[in-house]
Amino acid sequence: MDELMRVMSPRPRNAETPNTYLRSWITANKVFFDRNQGEIPEKEIDLSEWRLEVTGRVETPFVIDFDSLLAMPKAIAANTLECSGNSRSLLDMKASGNPWTIGGVGNAVWGGVWLKDLLERAGVAQGAGHVAFEGYDKPLGKAQIKFIRSIPIEKAMTSTILAYEMNGEPLPLKHGYPLRALALGWTGANCVKWLNRITLLDEPYAGFYMDQVYRIHQPGQEPKTGEYVTEITLKSIITQPEPETTLPLGDVTVLGAAYAGEADIEKVDVSTDGGESWQAATFIGPHEPFAWQHWQYVWHVDRPGSYTILSRATDRDGRVQPMQASWNKHGYNNNGIKEHGIAVQVA
Repeated sequence: MDELMRVMSPRPRNAETPNTYLRSWITANKVFFDRNQGEIPEKEIDLSEWRLEVTGRVETPFVIDFDSLLAMPKAIAANTLECSGNSRSLLDMKASGNPWTIGGVGNAVWGGVWLKDLLERAGVAQGAGHVAFEGYDKPLGKAQIKFIRSIPIEKAMTSTILAYEMNGEPLPLKHGYPLRALALGWTGANCVKWLNRITLLDEPYAGFYMDQVYRIHQPGQEPKTGEYVTEITLKSIITQPEPETTLPLGDVTVLGAAYAGEADIEKVDVSTDGGESWQAATFIGPHEPFAWQHWQYVWHVDRPGSYTILSRATDRDGRVQPMQASWNKHGYNNNGIKEHGIAVQVA
């Protein structure tokens, strides 16, 4: 799919979804964005050999095989997944990391089991406050640092799925086959792939991918003093027209998506005069918790010239997307209205 996707690094593979595929409420598996810290396994693990271990601060540690996992009550949820650094390259000031535009996001319908069902079977020990995930993928680099992340027990027990299906198909190898953690409404950094071990801890997991990265911090600040990157922030993107295109006079259909992690989208407004005035967009397509809402606005253009199209999302809690992003060293959570504006020409 490299002829379709914009590959930023081949090893580890990091590639973004083209705008045309973001115009569908479901993002096709074949072009769903790739974000990796380590090596994608060369081949699928034999399911007869795969095991998931649940251990740590539990009353009864256990190991479960794949057939037993499939026999458990099934969970199905639509969920929009976004890379923490999505839109990083759109910031006015350069930030370190892969230069994502808007294609580090996608929406899929995931099938699996609720994590809480496994944790209830193990019995959460008193004092257990966090759940760490580890996969069987191999790390890259001399340091050989495993990608291990943890989430609070409250998130684990309320809205986290262990997914083995993606859009009605077995989870693709590059997206974590046979099992990945999926903290609904949280960024991809919290959704470990190729899962084979779950460990309950008293405190957040201490390690490179918890303490040195995926923290909101400024240059000169000790990374581990910054806030963890968790929930996806309120955001809207424009998927049509393409930036810097020339459009004809008449009606122009502007398409986009809005999402807010665990929150629900209330409305989207569109400006075609750089933010001087705003008009309401119309929602199109399904409306599901944790999933983006697609929207459209039909813009009637009767004068040629240069225009900037902006979109602004508001969630059900009354929060409004900021006009400008709050910059940080790694460019996490860029949700600025201006940064996502689309400049076009009308002739």
